[in-house]
Amino acid sequence: MKHKSYSQKELNEFKIIITKKISEARKELVKLTNSLNNMNNNGTEDTANSLKNLEDSSLTLEKEQIGYLASRQKKFIANLELALIRIENKTYGICRITGNIIPKSRLILVPHTTLCIEAKNNMYFDRKK
Repeated sequence: MKHKSYSQKELNEFKIIITKKISEARKELVKLTNSLNNMNNNGTEDTANSLKNLEDSSLTLEKEQIGYLASRQKKFIANLELALIRIENKTYGICRITGNIIPKSRLILVPHTTLCIEAKNNMYFDRKK
């Protein structure tokens, strides 16, 4: 069954899903941020020099990884917030390339998507050429 857009009831259901995901993502971001802050407070002053250098480089790598995860989490939250705006505009669930409705199953798995699988695959294969 093809739709031009989702009903208000369906949009409200998506809004609940997205709001919950935003809340979970913000909690995860707080954990990541706290983890980074705790790393900055844990010094290696009492460690022998050779071990201190090894610990420092390991700590730097771990900080970079956590920083990367925090950055991705911020982007995920921003994309979810944009999805809420599309819900308010009643453009949520419409593929920005094809104009077709994105299947509900895809939106439940990837609620911030703006592409149907067909468009996403075409973009992927176009980049591979």
